[in-house]
Amino acid sequence: MGYLYILLTVLLTAYGQLILKWRMNSLPQPPAPLPEKFWFLFKIIFDPYIFSGFFAAFLASLTWMAALAKFELSFAYPFMSLAFVVVLVCGYFFLHESITVPKVIGMVLIVAGLIIASR
Repeated sequence: MGYLYILLTVLLTAYGQLILKWRMNSLPQPPAPLPEKFWFLFKIIFDPYIFSGFFAAFLASLTWMAALAKFELSFAYPFMSLAFVVVLVCGYFFLHESITVPKVIGMVLIVAGLIIASR
């Protein structure tokens, strides 16, 4: 069950990041004057999709606490690096972001590090 908590934490974290990026891409740029920036931020916080990203982060915190109840932090924490892999792959498919050779090498190194750290 502990691994399920880690997986949910990774997926919820990645979902939150992807949703925030998607919505920020579709919204206008923040206005220049400082008071208008605060109003802009206040409005976008209540955007249903952005709110769902924040809620996913909250749920990720809860599943992370459950994971930490099952595993040592030094064992569980390296698995959080899988969020980088999920975001890279989903960013490619859903946000049409590029996957470059350096990004692939980085992901391979992250997964290799995870394999080494989890043994």
